[in-house]
Amino acid sequence: MTEIVALAPRLARRVAAARRAVVLTGAGVSEESGLGTFRGPGGLWEEFRPEELATPEAFARRPRRVRDWYAARHRTMAAAAPNAAHRALARWPALFPSFLLVTQNIDQLHQRAGSPEVVELHGTLMAARCGSCGARRPMAELILAGGTIEDERPPRCSCGGLWRPDVVWFGEELPGEAIDRAQRAAASCDLFVSAGTSATVFPAAGLIALARQAGAVIIEVNPEATAFSDLADLRLPGAAGTHLPALTAAIEACRSPG
Repeated sequence: MTEIVALAPRLARRVAAARRAVVLTGAGVSEESGLGTFRGPGGLWEEFRPEELATPEAFARRPRRVRDWYAARHRTMAAAAPNAAHRALARWPALFPSFLLVTQNIDQLHQRAGSPEVVELHGTLMAARCGSCGARRPMAELILAGGTIEDERPPRCSCGGLWRPDVVWFGEELPGEAIDRAQRAAASCDLFVSAGTSATVFPAAGLIALARQAGAVIIEVNPEATAFSDLADLRLPGAAGTHLPALTAAIEACRSPG
């Protein structure tokens, strides 16, 4: 059965009048594409220890192990297909004069679904980056250039630096330009949607508070309640692949002429 989201009259009027919208997505948006989340039951960090695989120190100690783990994740992500949530959000740029899609995901499924511009707060596993000079190349090329199983060190850049996944590891700061852009947009938006995220990782989770301070309509799409659920004008408890298409249809209806 197709999900229907009904916006209360006052909320519908505010959404209809909104000119600047921001959507923040987390791992829950890609879960229905077969990609695991990180926290909660069945999350990646239940099975793996992040300090052994997702820190600069882990990479310095055992670069081959870290690279191989990310190579396996890359294969899974590359084989995944965008789901209904990704496809719904690809329609949002046509709905608002100003729209920014901000994601904590590293799979680039938003781009593959047709979203023209995405701010990636945690980087992307679809690319590799030299840890010394900052040069970038497709992650698939790095995996193919991985050498034999006996090689402990990953391939090196022409500058001599080690290639690594272009993702943000624990203990590293988010890309300054990305978080600055996201914070500016959240602080001036009329509508803010948080989808598929537990809202526990800062500074990304702080975007919700910035939007509330700006007087924006806050909508949360997530199976479980979060620390920010009480701030939401509308909470849709369930899967992003179900609720985001329905929410998109409701917004299109209230913003259509006549």
